[in-house]
Amino acid sequence: MADDTYFNYPEEVNTFGFDWGKLSLTVGPEVNGASRFSGGVVDLPIGEGHARHNHPGAEEIIFIISGEGEQMVEDESGNPITRKVGPGCTIYVPESRFHSTRNTGSAPMQLFVVYSPAGPELALRELPDFRLLPPGR
Repeated sequence: MADDTYFNYPEEVNTFGFDWGKLSLTVGPEVNGASRFSGGVVDLPIGEGHARHNHPGAEEIIFIISGEGEQMVEDESGNPITRKVGPGCTIYVPESRFHSTRNTGSAPMQLFVVYSPAGPELALRELPDFRLLPPGR
């Protein structure tokens, strides 16, 4: 594997574009051979977010890089738990658990997400508003 596959910036990789924002996948099997997880940078414009969804068979970590918003994670009984989140907050989403994120702040929101095992990001390609953006877009 080439040394440059160890170091990736969001603007250097293909980006998954959606009506609600974008995901720049910076680590994963198809990016650099990571086999047990995948992850990348999510950008959410002001007032945008991704609706309630889950990743069957996978856990997720969401780390807030910048911006402010509301994060919902359902508990084991399916009850939504919603908190205001900001820079430095780490959110754990248990396997297959429904969750959602919304930028409620006055600036763009940026997150780093990790899926384990890798794979949930591939299902995003099936969403109706999915578009593949070339690096730097």
